[in-house]
Amino acid sequence: MTLYFDHAASTPVDPAVAAAVAAALADPALQANPAATHAPGRAAHEQVEAARARVAALIGARPAEIVWTSGATEANNLAVLGAARFRASRGRHLVVSPLEHASVLAACRQLEREGFTITWLDPDRDGLIDPAQVAAALRADTTLVAVMAVNNETGVVQDVAAIGAICRARGVLLHVDAVQAAGREPLDVVAQQVDLLSLSAHKMYGPKGVGALFIDGTTLRRVAPLFHGGGQERGLRPGTLATHQLLGMGLAAELARTRLGTDRCGQTSLRDALWMALARVPGVLLNGHPLRRSCHIVNVSVEGVDGESLLLALETLAVSSGAACASASGEPSPVLRRLGRSDALAQSSIRFSLGRGTTAAEIEAAAAIFAAGVAHLRRLAPPAVA
Repeated sequence: MTLYFDHAASTPVDPAVAAAVAAALADPALQANPAATHAPGRAAHEQVEAARARVAALIGARPAEIVWTSGATEANNLAVLGAARFRASRGRHLVVSPLEHASVLAACRQLEREGFTITWLDPDRDGLIDPAQVAAALRADTTLVAVMAVNNETGVVQDVAAIGAICRARGVLLHVDAVQAAGREPLDVVAQQVDLLSLSAHKMYGPKGVGALFIDGTTLRRVAPLFHGGGQERGLRPGTLATHQLLGMGLAAELARTRLGTDRCGQTSLRDALWMALARVPGVLLNGHPLRRSCHIVNVSVEGVDGESLLLALETLAVSSGAACASASGEPSPVLRRLGRSDALAQSSIRFSLGRGTTAAEIEAAAAIFAAGVAHLRRLAPPAVA
């Protein structure tokens, strides 16, 4: 049996969410296009708007400020490209963390090809961004700052509120990728002064293929769309809405909001127990800040062990060697390299990510499998200097 420790890549769909999605697919009253004006269309539209309100409640937003997307990758692209292009007449300078998700980094590289200038922030060796550094990087032509709430590889939690206050005082937009934070860290776009925020359903026990972008209705209201050809979502994201997926994300968001305290407390204790067990293995190093990290991620590097061999030795554990979108490349994690890890240590990194269903027994078993796997590899090839 494989023990699942890859919740940062994708969470299992909550049974209540799965039931709601299945019911929506089977309900004749919800089969109409939500954009239609007849009675069945209006019924579907009402359900879509109820789901929108649930997502908004998770982050302290108004329902009208939520735009549906196909996932966080699209939401990140719409936020970064859309906001930068929409405000290009005011300035063409962005300030961005180099530890962002690949979808944010790729969008920034595209903007550079379009003549925008990017200032890349310099995180410390624990992966933290100093808000004072953000303030120092802002210029008269800066229009957007992008800093993720919780890093998807290390779990490091950034001080979004402090950065948000700095950006708001200077009239600069703040985009936050909150995919790993939703349901694990408190999110309040008003209190944290966030202008754009991305979410993904399948990272919080909802279905794959659906996400959302918060766009502040006071500071921004709209961005330049990526797609054209329809009036849905106020023209910001045209295309027929998938009623069943949106209902699933809405319920997942409501569960994430109501279970936040319980989930966070339980997973934090399990996370700490896992790290204590892993740390007993010689040469195991924690990646990321020891305290300011999310409740669900433990990322470690192992000295003197080949990364690919380590993954094979842990074949009964569903773990990741980095971000899910990049783990198949075989390249050392750019995030860990940025934090000062050598190629060898970055290559030998393992990310354990916990979820609602993780148990203390699974933590104990995973730690034992890990220790045995490392010991076996070291018997085959004694450690070399990383």
